[in-house]
Amino acid sequence: MIRPRTPRREQLGDFLASRRRAARRSALGLPQAARRGDIGLSREEVAALAGVSASWFTWLEQGRDIGVSRQVLGAVARVLQLSPAEIDYVVRLAGPEEDGAAEEPERIPDHLQRLVDALAFPAFVVASDWAIVGWNTPYSRLYEPIATVDAGDRNLLWLIYTDPRLRRMLPDWDQESRRFLAEFRAESGVRLSSDRHRALIERLLEESSDFRTQWAEHAVERFASRQRVFQHPKDGRLEFEHHSLVPADAPGLTVVMYVPVAD
Repeated sequence: MIRPRTPRREQLGDFLASRRRAARRSALGLPQAARRGDIGLSREEVAALAGVSASWFTWLEQGRDIGVSRQVLGAVARVLQLSPAEIDYVVRLAGPEEDGAAEEPERIPDHLQRLVDALAFPAFVVASDWAIVGWNTPYSRLYEPIATVDAGDRNLLWLIYTDPRLRRMLPDWDQESRRFLAEFRAESGVRLSSDRHRALIERLLEESSDFRTQWAEHAVERFASRQRVFQHPKDGRLEFEHHSLVPADAPGLTVVMYVPVAD
């Protein structure tokens, strides 16, 4: 019987295939391949090193709805030398569908908006698909178009790839965009097959060649607080610490804060 494909398993299969093709053979004690050299493994090689059947691993890469245990996934992850963030990503994709998933909020709760307004530095709130649902006055001074952007385009990921004004504000846009996209994929995880996430990705794939290139890299990275630099059109170089918090009473939202590192 041909096993059916599912969106989450296809996502998992695509990710594993990308890591298999990028794996270094020498790191696993394998000789160079005739065509690939030191880069890339065959499905049969991954299966043999992980102790699974070649047919099973082929079905996994094809997005088939097959039984997947955490132990077997761990063996595959070791062969592909996945990072902790990447392991979390594949485990969630291979796991059961989440029951009773919380509905995405249509707007920011009043008490959360009051919290953001009370902050003296730029802060904004995003939903799971990174739609910007709230912000404070300091953020509107940092990114002035936020209030006038069409509501359907008021999405952090969309703006990063489509707004030339924001691109000019990021001195190292190429690195920054890749970091954001890797964090988005890690955070969204199993939600990427939802209607709203899928619609966002399809729009970006159609609109941005940079997004198409970077999306195909399948980068996954956990968020980490870090320094951010902006080249503001009026205020010049601005430096912040970038922090992210999830409210206990609104887990579908994330508060993003830019804390100044100097006056």
